[in-house]
Parts: sequence; C-alpha cells; structure tokens
Amino acid sequence: MKRRKTILGGEKEVETGKTVFSFPCSLIKGDWLKKLRFSSTAFFIVAVLVFSADQLSKLWVVRKFVPGETWAFIPNIFHLTYVRNPGAAFGILAYKTPFFIVITLLMILLIVFSGHFLDSRYALFRLALALQLGGAAGNLVDRLRTGYVIDFLDFRFWPVFNLADTAIVLGVILLFLSLLCSTAFFSGSKR
Repeated sequence: MKRRKTILGGEKEVETGKTVFSFPCSLIKGDWLKKLRFSSTAFFIVAVLVFSADQLSKLWVVRKFVPGETWAFIPNIFHLTYVRNPGAAFGILAYKTPFFIVITLLMILLIVFSGHFLDSRYALFRLALALQLGGAAGNLVDRLRTGYVIDFLDFRFWPVFNLADTAIVLGVILLFLSLLCSTAFFSGSKR
C-alpha cells in the first residue's frame, strides 16, 4: 500500500518502511540524466568557460570602475560595486593570501583528479566539479596577481561577490544534490 504526503515542497511516499523524496531527486534521477554523458573534454570546456567569463568580467570592472564605486542597475536591489576582497567569503581571514593560495591549489588538484577519473555517466557530479574548478581558478588568478579577489555583484542584502563565487556555489549545490539523491535514504533502496 502506497501513500503520498507533501512535505516541505517534496513528496514523501510511505510503503513498508521505505522513504522516498521525489523532489528534487526526481529531476536528477530522470531518464534524460541517465542517458547524458559528460566527457573529460566537456568537463574542461565548462571549467575554461567559467574561468574566462570570470576573468573578462573582472577586467571590465577594473577598467570601468574605481574601487568602491557603484552603479545602480536596479536601485537598492542590484548594483555593480567594485570591491577588493583580501579575504574569503564575507571577508573572513583577510590578508591570509598565502593560506588561500595553498588551499585553492589543493582543491584544484583534487577537483581535476576527481573529474578525470570519475565515469562520464556521472554527468551532474562532473558538471558540479567543472563549475567549481573554473570558479576556484578564477579567484586563484586574482590572488596570485593582486593579493585580493575582485568582487562586483552587489544585491545589497548580501556581501558583494563575483562570477567565480557564483560558479563555486552553484557547483556545491549540484554536488550536494547529486550526492543526496544517490543515497539509500532518498532512493528508498537498501544498499
């Protein structure tokens, strides 16, 4: 006997002790995703595209703005604000550039190693790693070149960030969903 309940935007199917969340895992486990392949070439193309978009956007900001200058696209909602961030997210550990360089290099090596050896059938997982690789490389180049990261996307209710940060966060979300939806608890299987 099956029974469905809606819980926090997802459905819970109860059947002889099994628990299955259908959203967002149903999107991730669809037949279309099972057929999708994400080759090593695609992995590096995505990483290079993210890196290039990040570096070109930062170059544009440096040429058009002075530090601290802001342009309101949607007043009090979305601005472009040139900020030099010498720390990590939210400015923590400011001026610890050598530490961030070492950590980022280790993360890049881990991502490249994982992305290279992970089977192409794990498309979502590989896409997540490619986004993180491109973002990490973009912020690493900033730190190596200037000692700080150039941030410019300003939503006023959140600290200013850049395209590399966006790619890293999106990669983490996709990685989390990929791992979450493949666990026995969410798939309803006993592994």
